[in-house]
Amino acid sequence: MTSYKTFRDRQQAGEMLARGMIAMRLKPPVLVLGLPRGGVPVAAEVANLLRAPLDILTVRKIGAPGHEELACGAVASGGIVVWNRGILRSLGISERDLSDKVELEREELEKRERSIRSPETPPHSIKGHTVLIIDDGVATGATMRAAIKAVQAEGPKEIVVGLPVAPQDTCRDIANVEGVRVVCLREIPGADFGSVGQWYDDFSQVETEECREALIAAARR
Repeated sequence: MTSYKTFRDRQQAGEMLARGMIAMRLKPPVLVLGLPRGGVPVAAEVANLLRAPLDILTVRKIGAPGHEELACGAVASGGIVVWNRGILRSLGISERDLSDKVELEREELEKRERSIRSPETPPHSIKGHTVLIIDDGVATGATMRAAIKAVQAEGPKEIVVGLPVAPQDTCRDIANVEGVRVVCLREIPGADFGSVGQWYDDFSQVETEECREALIAAARR
């Protein structure tokens, strides 16, 4: 495997991502959206250094039967569903075969949204904002495409996707979405990618309470 530098943790990845985005001279007003749960600590660092508000955009992966880590698609807030049709074809399954999983993930999405928000952190308006969609990394990109589609429906000024690490092909696919710019710190050839977690020294699980506290802290700033 080719040697690439790893990130110490999500906080360091967020700091590095923020520096790259500062150089872009983003048009205000800027809104930072973290994808729970792993993307929120990264987004919190970006929001802090850019002095921008922080919010969440809840997205749930639709896992392949028997291979739950493999994303066949994803659901996002607002009833958005995006499919990875290449994976569906390779597995010989259809969208209809996964309808029950879609409903389960929608229910879990709503539950997670309620658990992270507090009276201090109602949803921010997206309309007219330069929206930064941040995650701690992507593999197939299904969840990020669902997030983009959900944001596009709300009338943003511009969408910028921020990723510490992703496969090269996935970055290219996301960048080809009309009206979307991508900042990716580590673009890894697909054969070398493996999983997002292997590119971090510390990839500890992010708890719901950590996401909740990050939103409250940002709101109080």
